[in-house]
Amino acid sequence: MRNVTLTDLFQHPITQKYLQRSGVAHAIEVTNHAFHLAFKYNVSVDLATKAALLHDIGHYEWYRQGKWDYELYRKNDIHAIKGAERAHKLLIRLGENPQNAKVISVAILLHTDSYLPEIDINRSPLQKVVKLADEMDEEQAGKHHYKQIDKVTALEKIQHLDELVERYLSKQQLPLDNQEKLM
Repeated sequence: MRNVTLTDLFQHPITQKYLQRSGVAHAIEVTNHAFHLAFKYNVSVDLATKAALLHDIGHYEWYRQGKWDYELYRKNDIHAIKGAERAHKLLIRLGENPQNAKVISVAILLHTDSYLPEIDINRSPLQKVVKLADEMDEEQAGKHHYKQIDKVTALEKIQHLDELVERYLSKQQLPLDNQEKLM
């Protein structure tokens, strides 16, 4: 049993506030990609989906003369730093295991190279999953942040992902012979 679900995170006012800036549809797509990539990289589907959902909650809206300025954003971006901090605080507030909150937050911190100097980062498998999941949904000039989804559909998709995570985690906890019957 998880302390905090994707639905808990998604419905929290802090998450809602910041996902409106960075794109709800994008966050959900990245979460879905992370769920599937978690199997390939042998990482926790719970941690991967939570990090993916929250990966962009540090976004700041960079406008110039009332219009979004992608170049200004790229030049001044530190959303991964701010997002890691916000995610950690939110996860702890909701009752997430503190070690899990830290691992999720660090994955958010390292999901992009946009603010880092030109160096190679040796990412953990979880950190790679979140980075790859984000890249899978990227569109030129940040257009992925503007995809639209209605609130009802968004919640349904998050709840479905929660069900998939729970189903997978419950299979893992069964004795081996019972797992084989479920597959």
